[in-house]
Amino acid sequence: MALARRLAWHGRRFREGRDSVTPWEMLAVFAAGAGAGAVNTVVGSGSLITFPVLLATGMPPVTAAVSNTLGVIPGSISGAIGYRTELSGQSRRILKMSVGALLGGLTGATLLLALPATAFEKIVPALVGLALVLVILQPRISKSVRRRRERTGGSARPDGGPLLFTGLTLASVYGGYFPAAQGIIYMSLMGVLLDETLQRLNAVKNILVAVVNAVAALFFLFSADFDWTAVVLIAAGSAFGGPFGAKVGRRLSPAVLRILIVAVGTAAIVQLLRH
Repeated sequence: MALARRLAWHGRRFREGRDSVTPWEMLAVFAAGAGAGAVNTVVGSGSLITFPVLLATGMPPVTAAVSNTLGVIPGSISGAIGYRTELSGQSRRILKMSVGALLGGLTGATLLLALPATAFEKIVPALVGLALVLVILQPRISKSVRRRRERTGGSARPDGGPLLFTGLTLASVYGGYFPAAQGIIYMSLMGVLLDETLQRLNAVKNILVAVVNAVAALFFLFSADFDWTAVVLIAAGSAFGGPFGAKVGRRLSPAVLRILIVAVGTAAIVQLLRH
């Protein structure tokens, strides 16, 4: 009963100046959650679907960002489960990277509440743009790195070494602050520094995103304002969309997956620059 009363109370606050959210708005938020769950699993940047929809309902930006982070967790988890075959043999790598994701996600969540809303407006599009350049050049860079290893007799580190750990941790700071396109940054870094297929890297990406979202959500539960109605609707939608995204994404060839990443990332930059 207490939870039901709290849901109802937050529902009345879902849109400022309104007594209740309309059924059409609820359907729009649910649909956005489903789309975000699918897109996050395949590429990332699903928050560029849910976040604008929440803003369109009249929700304040920080409340929308926090509610979105809480809501997309089921989609991240269900998407990771959908890639469980590709996760085989990567447990040690994932465990080490998850430590950086946890620390970075918590730092980013803290920054979201401490910094002005405009603090990352300039750096985020540039960061996503750099990630896209790395994704595009990844086949050429990887081939060059392999040739150098052959000449020197060296071998690739299975965890990418300190450089990858540091890069993923910093990307997780960004993800804890604003989750849009964090998956693209993860993919670009791992694609350059790990000798793995894109599908196996995508599986790791889904785990890291889930860790960042979970730690940020836990922090927000005790320190930030959020809307339970929006959280529940996005959670239900993302849980539905995550497995669908995994089913589709696992069938994509590396070239098609790379093209999709670049297309979504470019759309993300355009949308971020508009705001």
